[in-house]
Amino acid sequence: MLQQRSIEVLRAIVQEYIATKEPVGSKTLVDRHDFGVSSATIRNDMALLEEENLIAAPHTSSGRVPTDKGYRLFVDRLGEVKPLSTSEKSAIETLLIGSNDLDEILSNTVRVLSKLTNQMAMVQYPTLGKSTVRNLEVLSVTDTKVLLLLVTDSGRIEQHTIELGQKYDQALIDEIRAKLNAVLSGKLLSSVQELITDFEDGFAPEKRNVVQCILAGIIDSVDANRTEKLIVAGTSNLARRESDFSGSITPVLDALEEQVVLLRLISEMQAEQHGVSLRIGSENKFEGLSETSVLVTGYENQGSEVAKLGVIGPTRIDYSGNIAAVRAVARYLTKILQG
Repeated sequence: MLQQRSIEVLRAIVQEYIATKEPVGSKTLVDRHDFGVSSATIRNDMALLEEENLIAAPHTSSGRVPTDKGYRLFVDRLGEVKPLSTSEKSAIETLLIGSNDLDEILSNTVRVLSKLTNQMAMVQYPTLGKSTVRNLEVLSVTDTKVLLLLVTDSGRIEQHTIELGQKYDQALIDEIRAKLNAVLSGKLLSSVQELITDFEDGFAPEKRNVVQCILAGIIDSVDANRTEKLIVAGTSNLARRESDFSGSITPVLDALEEQVVLLRLISEMQAEQHGVSLRIGSENKFEGLSETSVLVTGYENQGSEVAKLGVIGPTRIDYSGNIAAVRAVARYLTKILQG
């Protein structure tokens, strides 16, 4: 069982190494931190930390660096997360409050998160199973074409131009739109296909071709929402930190190009301490990510989580600052989506 002072020594080593990227020795700790004990005592504490595999010597120098296990203990014992500055809060508000449709909102979100953290940021689109239909619009394009707009509660809009193959009566289009909204508004996207199975039966036979074409467009729109999608920004931030990775950074970048890998990873991550989920170094089992730290949290719409956002960087990151930024951006995104 580590004594409290040994844990404080670990905390100091992590903070020094994050700030300087230099192995930390006992003299540095005594000079910069008020432990009230001698260098010899600090060296004994460091020896205990090394025995517990919380710190390690990168080479023959007297300095030590945190291990993945050391970073994990540091985060688990993290007290208060440092708050964002006024300028950081202002940057979030400026970029997000003026956003309109979902694509723009999420694009701005990932940009501001990358800028705040200096890491690679990612934002997941709301998933099908958690989204509902807000409303449907069927708009005239030509005398044989209509534009179908499917709007979800998260603000995502799918649009399809539908060729009806015949001239249509605007009154029929208005009737179809009204009846579809009565059936589908507020319903889960995952239930749409079942809900419209017998929809065409409510129309005269000569009108059913038009109805069937529009129903097919709705199914296409729902299928488009099934696709899991991530937006990323700030990959160049990782490239600039290449020296934080042993050997080449190429395996990391290759892994991050595979959205399937990232989506699978974040789907497994559930909120823990401080309302975020964090995997450090070797805790990431996906090939190429074993030297990264992945930090994610969920954002909400109508009181329930609809998707996740987060950052990816080397293990040597400002954990407290990154946790604060990810949480803050998620709160702002939730606020915007809920109007």
